[in-house]
Amino acid sequence: MWYNTNKLKINRKGKIMREIKNINSNWLYSDTATSAPSTLPTDWANLDLPHTWNGVDGQDGGNDYVREKHFYCKEILKADLTGEENYLEFDAVNSSAEVFWNGVSLCVHHGGYSRFRVKIPNDSINSSNILAVSADNSPNETVYPQIADFTFYGGIYRSVKIICVNKTHFDLDYFGAPGIQVTPKVNGKNADIEIKTYLTNGENAEVSYKIFDGETVVAEVVSKGEATLTVENVHLWNGVKDPHLYTAVATLVVDGAEVDEISTKFGVREFKVDPEKGFILNGAVTPLRGVSRHQDNPTIGNALTYDLHKRDIDLICELGANTIRLAHYQHAQEFYDLCDERGLCVWAEIPYISKHMPTGFDNTVSQMTELIAQNYNHPSIITWGLSNEITINGASSQSLIDNHKYLNDLCHKMDSTRPTTLAAVTMCGIDEEVIHISDILSYNHYFGWYGGNTDMNGPWFDKFHKKYPNRAIGLSEYGCEALNWHTSEPAQGDYTEEYQSYYHEELIKQIDARPYLWATHVWNMFDFAADAREEGGEAGQNHKGLVTFDRQYKKDSFYAYQAWLSDKPMLHICSKRYVDRVEDVTKVTVYSNCPEVELYANGELVEKQQKGQYPFFYFNVKNAGETTLVAKAGDLTDESHIKKVDEFNKDYIMKDANSVINWFDITTPAGYLSVNDTLGDILSTFRGKLFAVGVVIQLMKTMKNNKHESEEKPKEKKEKAPKKKGKGFQIMGFTPTKDMLEMAKGFSLKRAVMMTGNLFPADMVIEMNKKLNKIKKKSK
Repeated sequence: MWYNTNKLKINRKGKIMREIKNINSNWLYSDTATSAPSTLPTDWANLDLPHTWNGVDGQDGGNDYVREKHFYCKEILKADLTGEENYLEFDAVNSSAEVFWNGVSLCVHHGGYSRFRVKIPNDSINSSNILAVSADNSPNETVYPQIADFTFYGGIYRSVKIICVNKTHFDLDYFGAPGIQVTPKVNGKNADIEIKTYLTNGENAEVSYKIFDGETVVAEVVSKGEATLTVENVHLWNGVKDPHLYTAVATLVVDGAEVDEISTKFGVREFKVDPEKGFILNGAVTPLRGVSRHQDNPTIGNALTYDLHKRDIDLICELGANTIRLAHYQHAQEFYDLCDERGLCVWAEIPYISKHMPTGFDNTVSQMTELIAQNYNHPSIITWGLSNEITINGASSQSLIDNHKYLNDLCHKMDSTRPTTLAAVTMCGIDEEVIHISDILSYNHYFGWYGGNTDMNGPWFDKFHKKYPNRAIGLSEYGCEALNWHTSEPAQGDYTEEYQSYYHEELIKQIDARPYLWATHVWNMFDFAADAREEGGEAGQNHKGLVTFDRQYKKDSFYAYQAWLSDKPMLHICSKRYVDRVEDVTKVTVYSNCPEVELYANGELVEKQQKGQYPFFYFNVKNAGETTLVAKAGDLTDESHIKKVDEFNKDYIMKDANSVINWFDITTPAGYLSVNDTLGDILSTFRGKLFAVGVVIQLMKTMKNNKHESEEKPKEKKEKAPKKKGKGFQIMGFTPTKDMLEMAKGFSLKRAVMMTGNLFPADMVIEMNKKLNKIKKKSK
């Protein structure tokens, strides 16, 4: 973030000012070593960083990826250590790291997503030296995260550097911080820029501060300590509209000689979060509408290059988002830099997630301290996230509440310019104490996917807003999964691209109608690895992304958001991968932000439609033979193809029959129940209650038989961890609470049984549906 260059700098007395050397190449790696080597091993694998050992097994399902301690080492020559003092800088090692120099431990660091440094003792430097690092992602009860719906990739997965400095230098010892802190404050047409630097052995030093606007110096001063500079006629950082950046350069001077220099980019902006108007940037109401991001990629996990970070930001900007929730941990400095440059407003958070660990208090404090210390200068960051879904197993723990209060106070102490926030899970009641600790708040809701209906989202927020009108509320997660499955009758839980499109169309409408929502973040921009998952016909991934894991395919829902959010004219016909269709008349959905769309079938105009309140166009098209569809909007065109078939193409449905019951297998006679009805509706009738009792008895028998069968089978020498199903309750092994059970009434029976995995085979569910078809619905 704050290094201008990796080039060598020499002062007027011929001494090195600061030299930064990337040492990612030519490491040795072992997954069997039990201790750090003091000499260079001859039988370890050779590789370059960044690296993870979980790039394959952390993405293939089964919840059995390797979580243990592995070792890396590298030879460092004395000639590489050119400073009076020399530091090692690690951008991230997951989850815990220990650094050894010639067999002696230099430091231990707990937290797999943040930078840390360690000084190399001068008296331990030989002509040839062995740097060794252990990376340990083993389960424990002290380092977050331990339970979450994503893979915890082990390894040194970001860069390693050597920093060579003079004895007098800008500080390198405080929680990986850059040594310079910039706090801009708008003052009319001008801005007062408060700059603090932190020195090591700087008793006789002074600091020359300069602020650059491009190549032009717009303010400068020399000071013994911190300084406040004024930038006249300041150019504001104004989000995606105009993300203007300045550069602050601090030069350390001793006895007239420059001995060190650092810099940081920053932006000048003012913002607030209003409970009624939402986010306000530089005095203008600016609804924050965007996505969440996990950083991993296929086969390489979190070991990303800069080009991959840039590819992600390009896609997010193409979508039209103006905000990103960087979940659920500290992301790479390169990505925060890109957010600064593109004007995206960022929610930054630590991995205090899912399960509160009383023994993990110190780790939440150190990770939050590192997050703020290392990222304070980024104008893109507008809030610090305290935790995510931490109350999923209950909100009443005093230890949990005290942990949040301490973190909240810590954030305010370290940074008075940004509010704190929290991502609460649906089951956490709005009156719980923990909900009212952070300055602002958001909720993770999946009504319409894990339970309930899509139309429950908006009214839930209205209820909260009515009871707590002075509390800013947002939507931190919402979404549903989609793979390359297709249907003309989309239904909750079918994993089709068509249902995902329907879901997001409905959520866009509800969000748009509620300007008080200070921020909304789709879960997720990209599919990502979660090795414990086995859903949708492809194990090891969460498929809620608007874009596939490999970033190669934009799902239709991507274009729904582009049509809603982007100013650039766009046009997209949905369901291009859904060619074979059985119905005589088929629905064709087109997304466009243009004022008018025409649809043609084999060259003949089907209909011309004007854009309504939302950028979604729906056409009914006769389906006969083979049809080429062409949509036109202004100068834009898009094309797709459909074909009439007599039988539904089974390539469009999941191959695992136990994972989903297909829409055409379910009969739904008018006025009678079916497995498509909610548990609440079924239980509202007397015969429905009797049916439910029968299902429970049958389930208990099935589980008992399965248990007996497993006890009779001889155990293998090494057992894999059991595969776990679903996102929330199954994948994390939590005991259902009263609130969870109440929420479950919103699940359709079909959706509920699908989330239990193979406890309810397809034929059993179809038989259940036949029984329900004989029970009259309760009149409303």
